[in-house]
Amino acid sequence: MRRVWVRELTGWLGALGVSVIIAGQVAASARSELLFRDGDSLIVAMFARSVLAGGPQDWAMSSVLFLPEASAFAGLDALLPLDPTSLLAVNAVLNLLALYGSLRLVAGRQREGQAPVAWSLIALLAFGLLAATEVSASRDALELASLQLTTTYYAATVIGVVLSIGLVRRVLDRDRGGSGLLVALGAVAAVSSLTNPLYAVWATVPLAVYLLFAMRMSTRRKRMPILLAVLVGGTVLGLIGRIPFGAWIANTGAGYAQPALWPQSAAYYGGLLLDRLSTPLGLIGCLLALALLVWAVLRMTSAEDPGSRLVAALAWLMPVLVVVGAIALGTHAARYLQPVAFAPVLALVATPRAVRMPRRAARAAAAVAAVLVLVGGGLSVPRLGAAAASADPDLLCVTDWVDASGRTGAGQFWTARLPKLHLDDPAQLVQVDHQLNGYAWLVNRRDFDVGEVSFLIEDAQTVRWQLPVAVVPDEVVDCGRYRILDFGDTPLPLGPPHS
Repeated sequence: MRRVWVRELTGWLGALGVSVIIAGQVAASARSELLFRDGDSLIVAMFARSVLAGGPQDWAMSSVLFLPEASAFAGLDALLPLDPTSLLAVNAVLNLLALYGSLRLVAGRQREGQAPVAWSLIALLAFGLLAATEVSASRDALELASLQLTTTYYAATVIGVVLSIGLVRRVLDRDRGGSGLLVALGAVAAVSSLTNPLYAVWATVPLAVYLLFAMRMSTRRKRMPILLAVLVGGTVLGLIGRIPFGAWIANTGAGYAQPALWPQSAAYYGGLLLDRLSTPLGLIGCLLALALLVWAVLRMTSAEDPGSRLVAALAWLMPVLVVVGAIALGTHAARYLQPVAFAPVLALVATPRAVRMPRRAARAAAAVAAVLVLVGGGLSVPRLGAAAASADPDLLCVTDWVDASGRTGAGQFWTARLPKLHLDDPAQLVQVDHQLNGYAWLVNRRDFDVGEVSFLIEDAQTVRWQLPVAVVPDEVVDCGRYRILDFGDTPLPLGPPHS
C-alpha cells in the first residue's frame, strides 16, 4: 500500500513539473495575450473578485455560468497575495493539474502489468506538446489545447468530460458494486451541465451513443442501461438547475445553432484547419493529433476488456461527433471543437500497459525522466513568472489615473475589460457601447446604477463614439495605446443597458 501511495504522489509531483513547463511555454508565446489580457478571458477573474469584494451581484453571463472556474479562482485569490495576472498564471497550472487527475482516473486502477501513473503523465505531456505548437494570439484559431490554460474557455467542462469517461470506465472495470462511482458520475454530469450546456454535446451524447451500441456486444451489458440512465439523468438535472440562474443568463446559446448555415460552417472550420496546417508548428500539432486518433482506433480493435475499449473508442468517436455536430448546427466558433485536442490523448491511457525492461534500466529511465521534469519545471517557474509580471506601462498609466481620479468613467467592451480588472474599484469603469448605452455582457449590471460618467477610455479597438450630448473633453490624457477623454465636471448620461 505504501508503494502505491509513493507512486501516486510521484505522479502528482511529476504532473506539477510538466504543468509548469507547459504553462511557461504557452505564456512565453503570443498566446499569453489570450491567457492574461483578452477581454473574453477575464470574466472569471472579474466575477470572482467582485464576489470576494462583497456588494450586490447582478451578472449578465453568456450561456456558460463559470461556477467551478470562478470557485477555483476565488480560492486562489483568497489564499495567495498575488495580482490578477499572476493568479491567472497559477490558475493555468492548476487547470493542467486537474487534467492530469482526470486522466489518472481514466487510466484505471493500479494492477499487475499496468503503469497507469506513467501513462497518465505521458498523456499530459502529449497534451502539452499540442499546446506548445499553438503560438498565435487569436481566440478564433484552431489552437484548442492551450485554451485549457485559460479560466474562461471551458476548462472545467473539459475536466468534467474526462472525469465522466473515467468514472464510466471504473464502473465497467468492476465485477460488481460501484454505487459510489455512479453517484459521482451523476454529480459530475449535473454540475458540468449546470455550468455549461456544452457538456451534453461533448460528453452525454458521445457516451450515450457508445453505451447504446455496446449494450449489444459487451459482457458488461447489464450495467450499460444503469450508466446511461445516471449520465442522462445527471445531465437533465443540471440543465433544470440552470432555471434559477435565468436572470444571469443573457444568452441561452440557442441562437448559435443555425443549421441552414452548415455549408458556411464547414467552410469556416475548413479555413481554420488550412490556416493551422500552413505553419510548421501547426502541421506538427495536426500530425500529432492524427497519430493519436490512429492509435485510438488500434487500441479499440485490440482492447481486451470493456473499460479499455470504451476509452479508446471515445478518443476518436468524440472528436468525430463534435465536429460533425458543430458543422450540422452551423456554428462558427473554434472553441466548440476542443474535444479534437483533449479526446485523442485518452488513447494513451486506454490500455496503460507497463513496458517490460530490466529493473535497473527502468530505474535509470525513471530517474532521468524525474531529473528532466525537475529541471524543466524549475526553469519554467521564473519564465512563467516573468510572462505574468511583464510590465505594461500603458495599462498602469490608465489604472493610476482612474484610481486617483475618484470618479467613474466608461469604455467599450474590448477596451475597458483589462483596465477594469486591474482597478482598485472595478465599478469606476462602466462597460458601454459606442452610444454610451450600458453593454450588459459578461459584467455586473449593478455598474450601470451610477447613471452617468465623466471620462471615457479608448484605444485602437474602440468604435467611434456617438455621444448623447454635444461636448468636447477638457483634457485628453495620453497613455500609450490608450487615451483618456476627461470631461471634467460635465456629466455624460448612460443610456439603457442591453446585451
